[in-house]
Amino acid sequence: MQGFNMGRYIPPDQEGTTSGNQIHKKGPPGALRKDGTQTVRFEMPFATWCHHCRPHAIIGQGVRFNAKKKKVGYYHSTPIWSFRIKHVTCGGAIEIRTDPQNTAYVVVEGGKARDYGEEKVREGEGGVPILSEAERERRREDAFARLEGKVEEKEVGVGNAKRVEDLYRASERDWEDPWGANRRMRTAFRRERKVRKREEEKVGALKERLGTEMEILGESEGDARRARLVDFAADQGDGDAAAAGDVFERRAPSRVTATSSPRNPATLKESRAEALRQRLVGNTRAAMNPFGKDL
Repeated sequence: MQGFNMGRYIPPDQEGTTSGNQIHKKGPPGALRKDGTQTVRFEMPFATWCHHCRPHAIIGQGVRFNAKKKKVGYYHSTPIWSFRIKHVTCGGAIEIRTDPQNTAYVVVEGGKARDYGEEKVREGEGGVPILSEAERERRREDAFARLEGKVEEKEVGVGNAKRVEDLYRASERDWEDPWGANRRMRTAFRRERKVRKREEEKVGALKERLGTEMEILGESEGDARRARLVDFAADQGDGDAAAAGDVFERRAPSRVTATSSPRNPATLKESRAEALRQRLVGNTRAAMNPFGKDL
């Protein structure tokens, strides 16, 4: 757009003769200032707790900030860099510095690195451990420790290579014939849908036959075992009573009270359900196993 340069306004009469940064007395991003600082894009190397937030909030690994970068010292000949960021949620400042001695980052102000409970810091997911200076010195002086370290790194490398091969094979298998995989999935879905539809029709017919609107659950193995323990009506010498359905002691059906209206559909439905329940309870007895096991 005419009149703008890198997001800064330039008057038309000065366009082409100067820059927006010079007019507004701003330096370009990343330019080194006179005090030795510069603004860089910094990415959080690990999850960090912000101590300025109340309660303390966590900043996830990989979140990016505009940080003020400054050299604050040396470790032998390696410079130590400081990155000072501003947490946009609370406005608090957090300072993170490089640690060349341990090849890591440390939080020196405004927060604390999240503790993952790991004994050794590892480079990458499933990578080799990052050794401290003492561990490196021990491996230099001790041949057995150096050999054990090489064996451990080799095992990690072999495991990672096998994992990568498995991922490649799984990807090739899944994408070898996507049309066939989609067809198999749709066929299984149609089959299951037909089974569910038949079950719903069976349950609907059972509700209509019993004259109830109660929810009927599907059959389970426990229901089948309990059904085998029920004894329905052995003949007790009264053939007429068995034929009439009076297998056990007849119970008087519950009567509709005078306050309830027999013409009310809800009352009739409840009465039928209660009469059915009493009839089933009166005509049913549980078979007893003398050995204490399910039949």
